[in-house]
Amino acid sequence: MHIQGQIKNKEIELAISFVSRYENSENPDIICSMAIADFFRRATAYIGVENYNEIFAKASNFMKTNIKMKDAVHLACAIKAECDYFLTTDDKLIKKYNETEIIVCNPITFLQLTGDAYA
Repeated sequence: MHIQGQIKNKEIELAISFVSRYENSENPDIICSMAIADFFRRATAYIGVENYNEIFAKASNFMKTNIKMKDAVHLACAIKAECDYFLTTDDKLIKKYNETEIIVCNPITFLQLTGDAYA
């Protein structure tokens, strides 16, 4: 919630993608889906489907290291958006990502790395 607050207060930026929007559209909880869609309006970067070929080429490389397809596509979109960090609570993904293009970490580590007193 703290990180979401930072996004709302424009202290940090949020990037989303066509994959984020698709996954949210598949959410069976309509109230939750609407809340997420509303939050997505705060994004400062959007990677659209017009980047499909580039995104899936990059994602294919990640999948060679046993990163799941959806995670690989999310990572590729974040890199395309020139994000510094990719936040996830998936420990397996954090361990599998061995590149240097983006820092993949959990929210607590993110707060520690960015010197947030909340951490």
